[in-house]
Amino acid sequence: MNKPKKKIPEFRSEKEEKVFWASHDSTDYVDWSKANRATFSNLRPSMQSISIRLPQSMLAMLKTLANKKDVPYQSLLKVFLAERLQRELRHP
Repeated sequence: MNKPKKKIPEFRSEKEEKVFWASHDSTDYVDWSKANRATFSNLRPSMQSISIRLPQSMLAMLKTLANKKDVPYQSLLKVFLAERLQRELRHP
């Protein structure tokens, strides 16, 4: 038989809530067997701008290739980086 669940306290801040959950077991407060799976299909990953110095000839080749593929060169560069990172992580 399931024991009664404790009441989740009211938190004054997100930091206070974070500290609480770091030291408490959520199963004492939530019946996870009744939970529904949530999907957040419209979330976008957080982005951070960076500066990178490339040889002019490399940038020109990237722009030419991107133009042939009809995509922005920054997007093409992200695809290239993502593919290479995945390959490196699979075969270190």
